[in-house]
Amino acid sequence: MAAMINVLDLGLVRTFVAVAEHAGMTAAGNALHLTQSAVSQQIKRLEESLGTSLFIRDRRGLRLTRTGERLRSRAIRLLSLNDEIISEMTATGPSGRVRVGVPLDLVGNTLSAILKAYVEAYPLVEVSLLSGSSTELKKLVLGGEIDLAIVEERASSSGGNCLGVERLVWAGAKQGRAYRKKPLPVSMVSETCAFRPAVIEALDKAGRDWRTVFENVSMEATAATTRADLAVSVWLETYAPADLEILGPECEVPRLPSFAINLYGPAQNASAAVRSFESHLRNGFMRERRAA
Repeated sequence: MAAMINVLDLGLVRTFVAVAEHAGMTAAGNALHLTQSAVSQQIKRLEESLGTSLFIRDRRGLRLTRTGERLRSRAIRLLSLNDEIISEMTATGPSGRVRVGVPLDLVGNTLSAILKAYVEAYPLVEVSLLSGSSTELKKLVLGGEIDLAIVEERASSSGGNCLGVERLVWAGAKQGRAYRKKPLPVSMVSETCAFRPAVIEALDKAGRDWRTVFENVSMEATAATTRADLAVSVWLETYAPADLEILGPECEVPRLPSFAINLYGPAQNASAAVRSFESHLRNGFMRERRAA
C-alpha cells in the first residue's frame, strides 16, 4: 500500500467531486475536458494516496463508499475555499463600498440575481442595501446619503435614468371576492408609498368608495393580507407575486397609470466601484427585460 500523504492534490480532489456528482467517469471527463482514462487514473492515484477505496464499482456504475461519502462534503468545502482564496487574492478591478437604495417590492425579484452576479464578478466591492419607499430613497440619494437609488415614479413625470416601465395593476386572492366588497378594502404599504397617490386618485376619479384595511412597511404583509382575501393591493405587473390574481376591468377596479423604474445617481465624483455597479445594474435590467 502506498505511503499516506499529508498534502492533498486539489486537481485529484476536483476530479473526485466531478465523478461523484456525475456518477460516472465518462460524464465527469466530459465536464472536466479529460478522457475517461485520465479520470480513471486520477481517481486511482487519489485512492492510493489516501489508502482507501472511494467508489464501489458494479454493474450499476459507480457508487461512493462510506469513506467516499465522508470525503465528498469535505472536498466540496475545500474546493470552494480554494477558489474563494484564488479569486480574492488575484482579483482586479474596483474596490470599496457601494450604498444602494431599493424599493421594498423590488428587493426579492430581479435584483437578487443582478446583485449575486455583481458580487461574484467584483469580490472586492462591498455592497450595502437600504430598503424603503421610493419617496424616501430619492431624498437620500439626492442628499448624498446613498450612492444609487432605484426609484418608482409615474412614467408621465419621472426623472433619473429609466431602467424600464411597468403597468401598475390591482391584485387579489386567487378566486377571491374582496374586489366585490363595498367599500373596496385596500391594503396599503405606507403613507410614503410611491403608488399611494395614484391609487387614491384613480379610486376617487372612478367614484369607487374604499377603505384601508392594513397599512404597514412590509410587502410580505401586504401580500399575505391579499392572499387571505381581506383586501386587494397594487403591484408593478412584472413583480406581482405569482400566487395572486391580476384583476382586470371586469372586476370594476379603476385603471392605474404606468410607473417607471428609474435609477438616480451617481454623483460626478463617484468612485469606480459605484460606477461599475451602476453599469452592471443597467445591463442587468436590460437583460432581464429582453428575456421577458
